[in-house]
Parts: sequence; structure tokens; C-alpha cells
Amino acid sequence: MSGPQREQVPVTARALAWERRRRALAGFWREYARNRAGLFGLVGLSVFVVLAVAAPLFVDPGELSVTGAPGRAHQPPSLAYPLGTDTFGRSVLDLVVWGARISLTVGFLATAMSVALGTLIGIVAGHFGGWTSAVLMRVTDWFLVLPPLVLAVALAAVMTRSTLTIIIAIGVTVWPATARLVRAQTLAVEARPYIERAWALGAGHAHVMRRHVLPNVMPVVLAQTTLLVATSIIAESTLAFLGLGDPSTISWGGILQDARNAGAVSSGIWWYMVPPGLAIALVALSFTLCGRALEGVLNPKLRERR
Repeated sequence: MSGPQREQVPVTARALAWERRRRALAGFWREYARNRAGLFGLVGLSVFVVLAVAAPLFVDPGELSVTGAPGRAHQPPSLAYPLGTDTFGRSVLDLVVWGARISLTVGFLATAMSVALGTLIGIVAGHFGGWTSAVLMRVTDWFLVLPPLVLAVALAAVMTRSTLTIIIAIGVTVWPATARLVRAQTLAVEARPYIERAWALGAGHAHVMRRHVLPNVMPVVLAQTTLLVATSIIAESTLAFLGLGDPSTISWGGILQDARNAGAVSSGIWWYMVPPGLAIALVALSFTLCGRALEGVLNPKLRERR
């Protein structure tokens, strides 16, 4: 014996699983970082999220009240008010920063509701097939042929005006595309040999859908989620612009509605309209770029074309 041998620490199954996940995440980030547009979208999205979360630190809620605003109405941009003031003398910059909280919250929650509903319907339809798939897909087709904005306006008009109403109205109108994508992916997964082995070993419907189908459709769901957030934010802004949003909250669409009611277009008060509109466009662009980058990373066929 030349010396004491080093004791080897046994590697547990959990440690191996975490190591595989770490390597998978590292590989995912390397592929994502190659997409410059995706990085630009991620940086822009991070800036808006940080501003929304940290808004109470540098925006006084009392100055956002129509009765507590310190400025004069429709002041042009200046050092005191970099983006000017609105009809009530409130800082437009403060309104845009504070409005990001509602717009992003509605976008995320409505997307989560839509993706959950679409994923559930798509997996069930693709897994069971037969009359179950026929019924679910006919319902999906019915929602597809209806204009989502018209349906959302109808739902928001008959329900109580609140942020929850906007979330529900958007969530129940933009799920059909996710259901179609997930159903197609489920059919592809169900045709693989390991699904047959799972059936042969006695796996039930719930086990197959939860342990085999769902993990394999998650890449599609993740890419679809980033794209739907942009759609949900634009839909929320549109509903608020049409006067169907919660009047007690501040959102980008609500700011645009106030600007329209104040005659900002005809009066040339551009600083009242451009900032919230530009914020909507930048957030939608950021989510779209992130979604396209994720789609390229998670879809090997798209990576081969580059």
C-alpha cells in the first residue's frame, strides 16, 4: 500500500438528477445566448419587470391620485417632469412606471390561465382520441373562428369591471392555439415506443399523461407562453382603451384612454400618448423575441436551419 486511499463518496440518485438538470440548464443558456435578438428581448423584459416590482420605491402613490397631483395639467416634458403631466397634473413617467404593474400582472395571469386550459384540453384530446377528441376539438374550432377581441369585449362588458374580469376575459379567449399545438405534440409523443412499454407495464391514463406526455409537451408550452404574454398585454391595453378596464387602477391602456378623452391627439399633447404606447410596443416586442429564441432553442429543426 503506497498510502491511504481516498474514500469515495457514494453518489445518490437525487445528486445525479440535479447534475443532469444543471448541465441541461447550462446547455440551454449557451444555445439561448447565441440568439442576439433573444438576449435583447430578455434584457428589455428584465428592465420592465424590475421597474414594475420596484415602482413603490420611487413613485409616491399619493401623487398618482387625481386630487393629490402636484403639477399643472398638460405640462410639456421638463426636468421636473421628464415625460410631462396628464390632465390632472400627474407625472406621465410615474403613471407609466406604475401602470406596468397592472399590465404585466394581467399579461402573466391571463397567459397562465390560457396556457393551463389549452394544455389540459390538448393533452386530453390527444391522449384519449375518439369522440372525446372530436368534441374538444369542435369546441376549440368554435373559439378559433370567433374573433378573440370581440369575445373578450363581450365578456368584459357583461361582467363586473375589475382586473379579475379582464384576466378571465383574456384567458378564456386565447387558449385555442395552445390546445391545437399541444394536441399535435401529444399525438407525436403517444406514438413513441416507450409509451407502449408503459402501457404494457400497467401504467394508467393519469400516469401516462402526467409522467410521459406532459414533460414532452412542456417545451412547446413554454415557447407558446412567452408569445401569449405579449398578446395578453396588448389585449388588456385594448380593453382598457375601450373603457372596459378597472377604473380604480392605472394601466397603460387606461392611460391611453384618458389621453383620448382629453383630446390629446387633436391638441398635440404627444407626451400623454407616446410613452404608454411605446411601453406596450417594447414589452410586446421583448416577449416576442424571447419566444422566438426559446422556440429556436427547444426545436432542433429550427437550430439546424441557422
